[in-house]
Amino acid sequence: MTEQPGKFGTVALVGRPNAGKSTLLNALIGSKLAIVSDKPQTTRTRITGILTTPAGQIVLLDTPGIHKPAYKLNRRMMATVMDALSSVDLAMLIIDATKPMGSGDQFVLELLNRVGRTAFLLLNKVDALKDKSVLLPLIHRYSAEMKFAEVIPISALKGDGLETLLKLAMQYLPEGPRLYAEDEMTDQPERVLAAEMVREKILEVTAEEIPYVTAVTTERWEEGDLVRIHCSILVERQSHRPILLGRGGQRLKEIGTAARAEIEQMLGRKVFLELFVKVRERWRDDPRVLDELGIRGIDR
Repeated sequence: MTEQPGKFGTVALVGRPNAGKSTLLNALIGSKLAIVSDKPQTTRTRITGILTTPAGQIVLLDTPGIHKPAYKLNRRMMATVMDALSSVDLAMLIIDATKPMGSGDQFVLELLNRVGRTAFLLLNKVDALKDKSVLLPLIHRYSAEMKFAEVIPISALKGDGLETLLKLAMQYLPEGPRLYAEDEMTDQPERVLAAEMVREKILEVTAEEIPYVTAVTTERWEEGDLVRIHCSILVERQSHRPILLGRGGQRLKEIGTAARAEIEQMLGRKVFLELFVKVRERWRDDPRVLDELGIRGIDR
């Protein structure tokens, strides 16, 4: 912890599923903290990224994509979003600029208006737009629903506009000492990051309902010459097990090999990764399982 003068504040990254929040967090931090997928509801908990610059320190909170909840899991995810918005200095609404505004986006704007935080509008994925003239009517549409402090076109994937984004963000944050060391990037434990890397590979290699009925938890972590990590993959039905295992266990092996490579890169050490598939019926509605997964909240 350092008492250097400058700016210090918290920023919530919010938006609909697949808007690019996690890609933006990783790009701003310069390291992979949040898993990324083209499937909705990839982010299930709040992920903290700590960015230190000469001007100050920003604590970035990547939040689950805003949606109408169907299970206790989803209700807790939305409670995570509200909790983040209630405590931050600045909110950043990330939208997919390649898509028109819809009812889901209206829902997000209503939520933001309710909490009354200073907010930026970030029009993401501008690199994918063939015709940039669509941005102006999109900006008008969103600005008619809410007053934004700044409107910034960006590409989280390509890095376009991120320097401008950080410069403007600092202007809206309060003066204060840095609360984290310069080399700190997150408060996420390594065992949690490892489990998420396994889940990312499941998202990549499976289709249909499987990504939404799986969760991963790190059950054992043994230090030594080799880091031995044992992760359990939870599914809701017995019929889901063979889908994850694949013929002769090949799909599970593919998931494990890809995840191990990323975990080794994160740790800078050799890793032995063992994966198990367990059936936990209706785990998305089981408060005890959700607590074990770190997806906490008050169930109603």
